[in-house]
Amino acid sequence: MFNLRNLRLPFVMAATATLGACNLYTTETAREGIGYREARFAEISAMREYRSCRDDALEMDRKAKTESSAARYIASARLLDKCEAELGPEAAKVGEEERVRAVALSVQNYFKGGDIAKARVNLSKMKKAFPGQDLYFPDGSSFTDTMEVFLGLRDRSAIGELSAANVSSRVKSELRRVRYWKHN
Repeated sequence: MFNLRNLRLPFVMAATATLGACNLYTTETAREGIGYREARFAEISAMREYRSCRDDALEMDRKAKTESSAARYIASARLLDKCEAELGPEAAKVGEEERVRAVALSVQNYFKGGDIAKARVNLSKMKKAFPGQDLYFPDGSSFTDTMEVFLGLRDRSAIGELSAANVSSRVKSELRRVRYWKHN
């Protein structure tokens, strides 16, 4: 008769050998682990500094809104530029969504502050740094398309251009109203 107890010892020995083979820990593996930890620590530190800088810029933005201050909008945008520039390669791919939002806010704040040229430059930087990414307003309109229309990067007088742009219906109707009164 076949007894399972006789198979227990060979089974335990085979399992021990298999599990033991998987547990190879060499000094090279240890160095890779330390390198990974150091790189991860550098990323985390860079992101902490970035977020602290960004939070200062957001506070400036809040003050600019309450005071309706063009100078504060420009200062907030410049600080956001500085935050992005000082981020460094350690954390270039970390926190991409919040970085897109910060760069978009800098575009918007340069626009509100009256520095159209710098707003155009930052919009171009945003499109290059984050290709294929866009932000959307609550009504579903595109941030990039809207800013391109506001910054004069799209032909506002061409009906087809305006219809193809993913901007809010309010913006479209206002631009159509301006065009009407300009030509009549």
